[in-house]
Amino acid sequence: MVSGLIVVVAGLVLCFGGIASINLALLLSGFGGAYLLAEAFGATDWDAIWVAVGAAVIIWLVAAYVFRLAPFVIGAVTGAVIGAKLWSALGNGDSNVILAVVLVAAVATSAALLADRYGRRVVLWVTPLGGASVAMTGIAVLWPEQMGALDHPEHGWQQTLMFVVWIALAASGWYVQRRVFGRRLVNSPATRVPGAPRKPPAAQPAPEGPGLTDSSP
Repeated sequence: MVSGLIVVVAGLVLCFGGIASINLALLLSGFGGAYLLAEAFGATDWDAIWVAVGAAVIIWLVAAYVFRLAPFVIGAVTGAVIGAKLWSALGNGDSNVILAVVLVAAVATSAALLADRYGRRVVLWVTPLGGASVAMTGIAVLWPEQMGALDHPEHGWQQTLMFVVWIALAASGWYVQRRVFGRRLVNSPATRVPGAPRKPPAAQPAPEGPGLTDSSP
């Protein structure tokens, strides 16, 4: 019960506050992605939690302090989660493993490259989708009999229900992030006019940490 609640909270924070802090988004996306992977390999709830916590810390350290590619990693991890949820909603988890891997890899790679290029503009889109996916998995853990279809749908109507709930929750997260944290998009590369002068250093917000700018140099 507690483990499911932790997953739900992590997913909702990522869904509704992903661009509030790149550090937080990096940790939560790593946690969510690792949890879903551990669950897929049959780990128990608490084992999956501890694996996710350790993976989140490692991913954060590597992305922030070694490769300085925080947005890229956020896009890759949340993209993988989004791809897995798409496969569950639109396909059949047992029908073609190779096709599932291709779909997950394609979405993860696309999201990573776009996040690396456009920074928080893409993070604003992928964190609600990824966070909603993680939260739905947590809800299924809390109430497996009533809400299990939100994580592992078995019938067509369950796939449709999961897809509708996923999109509705993600859209709500996008709207809240856009309204509450929209000012953080001002200095994102996607909002700068080519050739326009940059603001003086004193007028720019301080970076959140090494390598945690909106996009890599």
